[in-house]
Amino acid sequence: MDAAFTAEQDEIRRAVRELLAASRAPGDDGSAERTADGYDAELWRRLARDPGLPGLALPPEYGGTGRGPAGLAVACEETGRARLPSPLIATAVLAAPLIAALGTDDQRTALLPRIADGGLTAALAVPGGSLATALGLTGDDTGGAWAGGGRAGGMQARPVPGAKGWRLYGEAAQVLDGHSAGLLLVAAHAGGFPRSRTLLFLVRPETAAGTVRTRRTPLDGARPLAGIELRDTGAELLGADDTVDVTGALASAGPPAAALLAAEAVGAAAGALERMADQVGEGNRSSGRATGSAECVKHRLAELYARVQEARSAAYYAAWNPAAAGGLALAQALEALRDTAAEAVRLPGGPGPAREHEAHLSFRRAAADELLFGPAHRLRDHAARRAGLFGGPAPDPAAPGTAERVAV
Repeated sequence: MDAAFTAEQDEIRRAVRELLAASRAPGDDGSAERTADGYDAELWRRLARDPGLPGLALPPEYGGTGRGPAGLAVACEETGRARLPSPLIATAVLAAPLIAALGTDDQRTALLPRIADGGLTAALAVPGGSLATALGLTGDDTGGAWAGGGRAGGMQARPVPGAKGWRLYGEAAQVLDGHSAGLLLVAAHAGGFPRSRTLLFLVRPETAAGTVRTRRTPLDGARPLAGIELRDTGAELLGADDTVDVTGALASAGPPAAALLAAEAVGAAAGALERMADQVGEGNRSSGRATGSAECVKHRLAELYARVQEARSAAYYAAWNPAAAGGLALAQALEALRDTAAEAVRLPGGPGPAREHEAHLSFRRAAADELLFGPAHRLRDHAARRAGLFGGPAPDPAAPGTAERVAV
């Protein structure tokens, strides 16, 4: 495999980095995270125009540029380096591939060009806080039990008699960018016991009666979460009919999403390491002591650099071959980010509270992503079981005692 970046990918990286550098000052106070959208809407529109972030992996016939996961991974690494709050992950990484895979021609034509030009953001709403399981990253659940069933809660769907529409009721507690998305892609359980299945539905929250969105207080402000309640809400089925294999499509979308999340985490780790290296080089000017003179600090920075580069190689291998390495790459990237951020928090002799604040934010990003998409030991355990290393199927993360067994 040729792992070298193409000139086009290098141009994407340069364009994103320059635009972010020009738009966000060092020591950004996080004001964009506190807006109603949770991100800088004008900056998002500029990123959508050039270099066309939300459409990088979409086909040209739907307004995208057809660069595939590898092209989008380059952009994700740069947004991670800047710790940019944006709807990129929710819209382009999670929702758009499912619309492209399952939507009818009319649905793809109506929605994907608007996503590609930045005019429409989307969010994937999975009930039960089970996004990692739904995406097949930490467990296999081909029946879609995480969506709820019968009286078990979750999200329920019923067809409208004599019409094509559906009505949804239930809740999803942790929806990434769900408070601001113009389109919700909702996983819901339909049918009774004989024909029980999980389907995906399109909900337009601005016009759909019975939609209640509550913005949560997130661990990482750049990863805003929302609670979604649907109270007999009208919805459109994604796809031509209710026989589509939604759980299979979600499981297929999981490894590419993991690869892109890994690239973003690698960017965040690299950014934290660069700031730490600058801090060591500057030393503690107030005391006149250069922190970088301690050999142990230099050695630790070298170790972290090697870990970040290893995680970066794994992330891009996964972007080129997501089915083989998506979950493993994400586990490695999250651990590299966590360790780098933890060391930045502990590093002595910094030039002031701004750097300390940035280090804590990087640590929060790693913790938030592990809660939403991991944790790392489950990502590894599931990947190993799928590869047949343990001679059995992956355990159900919801089963009693699973956390203890896989943590060993």
